[in-house]
Amino acid sequence: MDGQENEEQRAGDPTSPETERVRRLAAWRPGHRLRRVGVVLALLAVTLGGIVVGTYAGGHVGTDIGPFRAELKLSPSLTGGTTVDIPPLGALLLDSHDGPAYLTVEVGSLDQGRTEALIDDPASISRASQSAVQDVRDGVVRLGLKTLASAVLATLLLAGLVFRDVRRTAWAGGLALVITAGSLGLAAATVRPQAIEEPRYEGLLVNAPAIVGDARRIANDYTKYAEQLQRLVGNVSKLYTTVSALPVVQPSPGTTRVLHVSDMHLNPTGWQLIRTVVEQFGIDVVIDTGDLTDWGSEPEASYVGSIGLLKKPYVYIRGNHDSPRTAATVAQQPNAVVLNNSTTTVAGLTIAGIGDPRFTPDKETSPAGSGLTSAVADQVIGAGEQLARTVEKSPKKVDIALVHDPASAGPLSGACPLVLSGHTHARQVSKLPQAPGEQPTTLMVEGSTGGAGLRGLEGEKPTPLTMTVLYLDQQKLLQAYDEITVGGTGQSQVNLERHVIRDPAKGDEVPVTPTPTRGPSEPPSSSPSATATSPSPTTTG
Repeated sequence: MDGQENEEQRAGDPTSPETERVRRLAAWRPGHRLRRVGVVLALLAVTLGGIVVGTYAGGHVGTDIGPFRAELKLSPSLTGGTTVDIPPLGALLLDSHDGPAYLTVEVGSLDQGRTEALIDDPASISRASQSAVQDVRDGVVRLGLKTLASAVLATLLLAGLVFRDVRRTAWAGGLALVITAGSLGLAAATVRPQAIEEPRYEGLLVNAPAIVGDARRIANDYTKYAEQLQRLVGNVSKLYTTVSALPVVQPSPGTTRVLHVSDMHLNPTGWQLIRTVVEQFGIDVVIDTGDLTDWGSEPEASYVGSIGLLKKPYVYIRGNHDSPRTAATVAQQPNAVVLNNSTTTVAGLTIAGIGDPRFTPDKETSPAGSGLTSAVADQVIGAGEQLARTVEKSPKKVDIALVHDPASAGPLSGACPLVLSGHTHARQVSKLPQAPGEQPTTLMVEGSTGGAGLRGLEGEKPTPLTMTVLYLDQQKLLQAYDEITVGGTGQSQVNLERHVIRDPAKGDEVPVTPTPTRGPSEPPSSSPSATATSPSPTTTG
């Protein structure tokens, strides 16, 4: 009897071997095992959920790469890889690494201060290119540490809300640390630097094979051009000495100097050239006949910030590659005037202008593959007719009219003495057909001050950078003009061609032999002769 009581007492004792054996047996019961598996699965689910939430919430950092501000982002992925978003050109896809982490590099706007520093100091271009890899590496390291911390923190918070148990919350946090660190470590261990040599383009880069093949050459050309820029633009200050044998224009105090630029197409080197000419030639007002940008997107808007640095009035009309957003950003510059079927008076000149009716990226206003159809011609010519009516109604006599496409100039014949345009990337000077009893009208089509942007590198020879200095007398009639041509990207020849108007009232020109100005490293070469031909309208500016 006493033995049975002792056995029962031992069975009721929680520290006795019998009680521990009962617990172990109970733990192996099917119901208890299922509960343990459920807890483990719940722990994994909460951990993975916390990692995903934390990665999306905190897996991004901003970093400076040269003059650009870039956003680096990490996201969960089974295959890994990198996407470099370059608005508005499209995206570059790289098979850069394996692992469940995908990197996105979004190239944002240019920082104006750093951009100006790079342009003003060519040596800093080289330093920036050398430091770009380190900039990216530092940004990726900061991104990884921030993602790791965010994933662990999000997991701890989520586990605390779900389990309300310190031990399980700690397990979830530790598991998140191991999984996230392991994923990032796998990505780092499988990095393939050579992947950049085999990229894939998506988006607006429709000619991917050609562009990928030329990408290294284009980059090298731009670096070479930047390194030569100071020496090249320094030659501009010597242009008058070089052409001292030409008929010399002796501007009277009432002479107005106008710099005509057009079709910059996002080329940053064009701004330095404009600034040099504005300073050396004593420019009173800059006139831009459009296509500052390529696609009119928001990141491109920062490109127009250099307008304010010119410290001279800047009169602008929108080109077919400029969006209303671009025009609005130009209007925000303290020295800029945006004309859209309107007039303004600056530096004593009354100027009328109208923006291009098309916007190339918008296929409703500029149908793809439309060419110069009757509908497009009606749009373009109609813009000129609108401006002609505005000129006629102007209370002040209009001295210069601005259109982007020279095809818009026809209706302006007789309305004013001078019409400026761009769009064709080819410089032309001609007389518009004159109606009986009307004043003669000269049409001056500028080339591309930005060397046609990236498209200027697609041909065998890069497109030259062009701009024209106009001299207007006290009656606001053109008395002379200097055509300045700078060799395209990678070239260092500068040409100036002086043209003197014999009778400003009629616009008759004195023939002048063009004289080239060579860069220090260039062999002698002949300069192209100036010709006066009729404009050839096109819709591909």
